[in-house]
Amino acid sequence: MLKFFRSSANQRLVARLLRESFRKHVFDYSIAISAMIVVAGMTAASAWIMRDIANEFSGPKDIDTIYLIAGAVATIFIVKGLATFIQTLFLSRAGNSIIADRQLRIYDRVLEHGIEFYHSYSSADLIMRITQSAQKARSVVDTLVTSFIRDLFSVVGLVAVMAVQQPMLSLVAFIIGPIAILMVNKLLKRTRKIAKQELVSVSIIMRVLQETVFGARIVKSFNLEGMMRDRMYSAVADVQRRANSMAALQAITGPIMETLAGLAIAGVILISGYLIVEGGHTPGSVMAFITALLLAYEPAKRLARARIALESGMVGVRLMYEMTDRPLKLTEAPDAKPLPEGAGEIRFDNVCFSYRDDEPVLTDLNIVFPAGKMTALVGASGGGKSTVLNLIMRLYDPDSGRVLFDGVDIKDATLHSLRERFAYVSQDTFLFDATVMHNIRMGRQDATDDEVIAAAKAANAHAFIKALPDGYDTNIGENGVLLSGGQRQRISIARAMLRNSQVLLLDEATSALDAESESLFRDALDNLQEGRTTIAIAHRLSTVHRAHNIIVMDGGRAIEQGTHAELLAKPDGAYRKLHEYQFLP
Repeated sequence: MLKFFRSSANQRLVARLLRESFRKHVFDYSIAISAMIVVAGMTAASAWIMRDIANEFSGPKDIDTIYLIAGAVATIFIVKGLATFIQTLFLSRAGNSIIADRQLRIYDRVLEHGIEFYHSYSSADLIMRITQSAQKARSVVDTLVTSFIRDLFSVVGLVAVMAVQQPMLSLVAFIIGPIAILMVNKLLKRTRKIAKQELVSVSIIMRVLQETVFGARIVKSFNLEGMMRDRMYSAVADVQRRANSMAALQAITGPIMETLAGLAIAGVILISGYLIVEGGHTPGSVMAFITALLLAYEPAKRLARARIALESGMVGVRLMYEMTDRPLKLTEAPDAKPLPEGAGEIRFDNVCFSYRDDEPVLTDLNIVFPAGKMTALVGASGGGKSTVLNLIMRLYDPDSGRVLFDGVDIKDATLHSLRERFAYVSQDTFLFDATVMHNIRMGRQDATDDEVIAAAKAANAHAFIKALPDGYDTNIGENGVLLSGGQRQRISIARAMLRNSQVLLLDEATSALDAESESLFRDALDNLQEGRTTIAIAHRLSTVHRAHNIIVMDGGRAIEQGTHAELLAKPDGAYRKLHEYQFLP
């Protein structure tokens, strides 16, 4: 145990974990620790009283003394039982609270991060860290508290009884104890590595399961069941193998302690018998010593195993703090203010941006999205169109240059006030595992049912919603799995319409709509964008020909802009070539 704390890294992490845990749960831990001290005291007392029991039954009988001893024994075990109950109850309450607190803290930190963070971790890894790491944090605290309070105090108390009753016999136990500790320590070298590998394998299991669920159509259509099964079997086998290795490390401490304890007890019995028969010692002191030795066995064994449990738990604690301590790349300015009211003009001023070093996506981009007008972004994939929307919503910050909202650098505005100005519809529609009503209401959570229905009608979604088994109260499953692609997209459009925001951002919003639905959506969009700044990304040029301004993006630059007619009038223009690719045979 002491060797574990020689590591300065372990000391810092444990100190931080205890400081944060005890600060909030000081009452529960105080009660639990007090009960543990009582348990340790009663354990030592139960060994001590064996002297009187043995002496009384081996010598002259005094019924009053027997009554007194019996009452004392009953009291010791009643108090010990009650204290054990209190210890377990309050330690569990504190531990459960730690798990909940840690999970919420990690989740809050995850929400604070920008989009780049979600590209750094797989969803399975995040789930594993939020669930497993919090459990490990609790196990470390529980191990430290029980080992250093209950088990250590019990061993100290029992050793004191042994030393007082039979100093010479105690030497046998004091020689065997260090030997056991040295042997257990040799088992710990692989513990940390195995524990970390086990957590990695658990995250792989989660990842394969998620890919199987979300990619079910691809898995089935490409006959990938065999490959997915092999991946899952391999990951499960890895977890099983490492769990078995960890179990073996933990289990082997038991036989070691059992063997050494048996040798120690056998030696004690031999010497005790000699002392009683030949040395004139009283049976009581020998019985008290043997009882203390036997009672010390279990807490001593737990203390020997504590370091293995700590090494395993600290892997999860490190992963937890790695997550919560990761710096935020996208933060509000210390003096950020709510975005002031304005017309809704958005301007890019010499903006440069890259997702990875030496791979620029936008280069010295200077464009204006006029207030109350519709601007379309078109061009080949990889030209930077979606990145423009990401920067407008401040999901990322430019490497250089500024994004201005009515002349205000959006870095100087609070994130909440900025994003309140936007409604966003993407080609990758996301819906919650809830009812249709709930999903549309996410656009504006205080909206009435009538407002939700009006938005659905405007998005041409009302008819198919009414045809669902429970209408607007139909649960649509995870990410709307029970709906068609076009139906999901119309619900997301209704959600954006309900938001009734100043700026409407459409990223291929009609990609999953058929020709008839798209025509109806364009009619609804004409009404929706009245007086709003609308920015639409489109590959199908039929959806943007009525835009007030069309910007052609290529290689992170705006290479052309103008109205549909103006751009078509350019014989060698990029927009005209895109138009010919789509509409000429």
